[in-house]
Amino acid sequence: MSAGDAERLLERLLERGWSIGVAESLTGGLVVASLVSIPGASASVRGGVVAYATALKTSLLDVDPALLAAHGAVHPEVARQMADGIRRAAAIDGRQADVGLSTTGIAGPDSPDGQPVGTVFIGISTPEGTHVEALRLEGDRAQIRAETVRRALVAAREAL
Repeated sequence: MSAGDAERLLERLLERGWSIGVAESLTGGLVVASLVSIPGASASVRGGVVAYATALKTSLLDVDPALLAAHGAVHPEVARQMADGIRRAAAIDGRQADVGLSTTGIAGPDSPDGQPVGTVFIGISTPEGTHVEALRLEGDRAQIRAETVRRALVAAREAL
């Protein structure tokens, strides 16, 4: 993981006075771990949810169960709903997190639903809107997960 990418995102969050919540599936907590490895992260990082099981995407992040039933967890709208959902889930005293960052995809080695290994969606939700980045990554499971973390940190910073 790139400490530099995490540092740059945290610096940008501090500049804006914003907080962040992270919802992860294929990265299994690596995004939030990379953020909290930086001293002072607590000024911006609210926390994270690892919703690896599809059912948790609904129960913890309010992802539409009909969407999951129709398309599975690896879908751009799932990433969008996860990013929006973590902003609400990371609310403190009624104030949701300013930024929601989500990851969902297939790291391999096999694909349970037929989508290509390396299919990844990153969701970024802010008060200014929500967007999703679609990626097709190469490599083994560890490489795909590491590159997803890097790309998620960069995408979040660029959205701010």
